[in-house]
Amino acid sequence: MIYQSASEWQAAKRKRVLVFGMSGLGKTHIANLLRAGGNWFHYSIDYRIGTRYMGEHIADNFKREAMKVPLLRELLMTDSVHITSNITFNNLAPLSTYLGKPGDPAKGGLPFAEYMRRQDQHRTAEISALLDTVHFADRAQSLYGYDHFICDSGGSICEVVDPDNPADPVLTALSDAALMVWIKGSDAHTEELIRRFDRAPKPMYYQPDFLHAAWAEYLKTNGLTEEKVDPDAFVRWAYSRALAHRQPLYEAMARNWGITVTAEEVAQIRTPGDFESLVAAALEARA
Repeated sequence: MIYQSASEWQAAKRKRVLVFGMSGLGKTHIANLLRAGGNWFHYSIDYRIGTRYMGEHIADNFKREAMKVPLLRELLMTDSVHITSNITFNNLAPLSTYLGKPGDPAKGGLPFAEYMRRQDQHRTAEISALLDTVHFADRAQSLYGYDHFICDSGGSICEVVDPDNPADPVLTALSDAALMVWIKGSDAHTEELIRRFDRAPKPMYYQPDFLHAAWAEYLKTNGLTEEKVDPDAFVRWAYSRALAHRQPLYEAMARNWGITVTAEEVAQIRTPGDFESLVAAALEARA
């Protein structure tokens, strides 16, 4: 870890952190709060994925749909209109929509092979965006003059690293650039995340082995063929299993590469100073 103690963290003129954990537990809340404080640079992994690494895939998908409409097709073919996504730190819908869900095309589902192709694109993009953290941490200070830096990682960071491998290239690069901070949720948080997901299921990235196994089990258990699967029903079914799959990966990341704070503690943060004190306490507890 780049800070070995609470005193070292508190004395640091340049504080650098990466927050990770399940989506919905406060990563972006912290990042927005620190950015609003005026002295922290906010680097969003999902935003970087959706703009730098998958922006062309997303825009091409929009254009593919637009080409089905005669009027829009004519305008596109004559370069009379411009189609792009309006992705922001707080609105990642274009990326989620592109990832999609497998199943019945009449319900908006993708063929499973196409779904997995897009998942693989996301994996490549996420690794690249994570490795860009080092560059952005330096750039934030040298170009913009920010003293402090926070990387707001996606919930799927644990799917693209091996936390028990001390030579994992992504985690090695990240831990050399920033302090890894896990926001740990409780069982109550998990239940609330599942309820929230049930109300509005959204596409996510998962490890290929997990998805292949989940897809095969879902088809067999429900006696369905691929084209008969309700896309929302499948992702709802897979979500709670995914959370259980991710939890030990997050734990290993915190144990081997960083520190842990709780979602309850994060919810109490009101100022950058509160966050800095919370990190100091977590470093003290680890020591």
